[in-house]
Amino acid sequence: MMLLWACSLWVVASAVVAMLPMQHQYIPGIALLLAAPVLIVWVGLAIGWWAAALGLVAFVSMYRHPLRYFWTRARGLEKELPK
Repeated sequence: MMLLWACSLWVVASAVVAMLPMQHQYIPGIALLLAAPVLIVWVGLAIGWWAAALGLVAFVSMYRHPLRYFWTRARGLEKELPK
């Protein structure tokens, strides 16, 4: 039951952050970005690997731009931030 509440809270928080202006999305977005893998592992342990795989696909789909930015920075390339 705790897993359901945690995942539901994450979804609601993501929706609220998405409604914020872009300049106010960075800090809460990073927190949600860091919390998602923890939830995905938790789902995998509680339900199974197939549910974790679906969660991972949804996570990568939702956070594709920040993940692409961090991947570019990790390779040592520069990428412009949106204004």
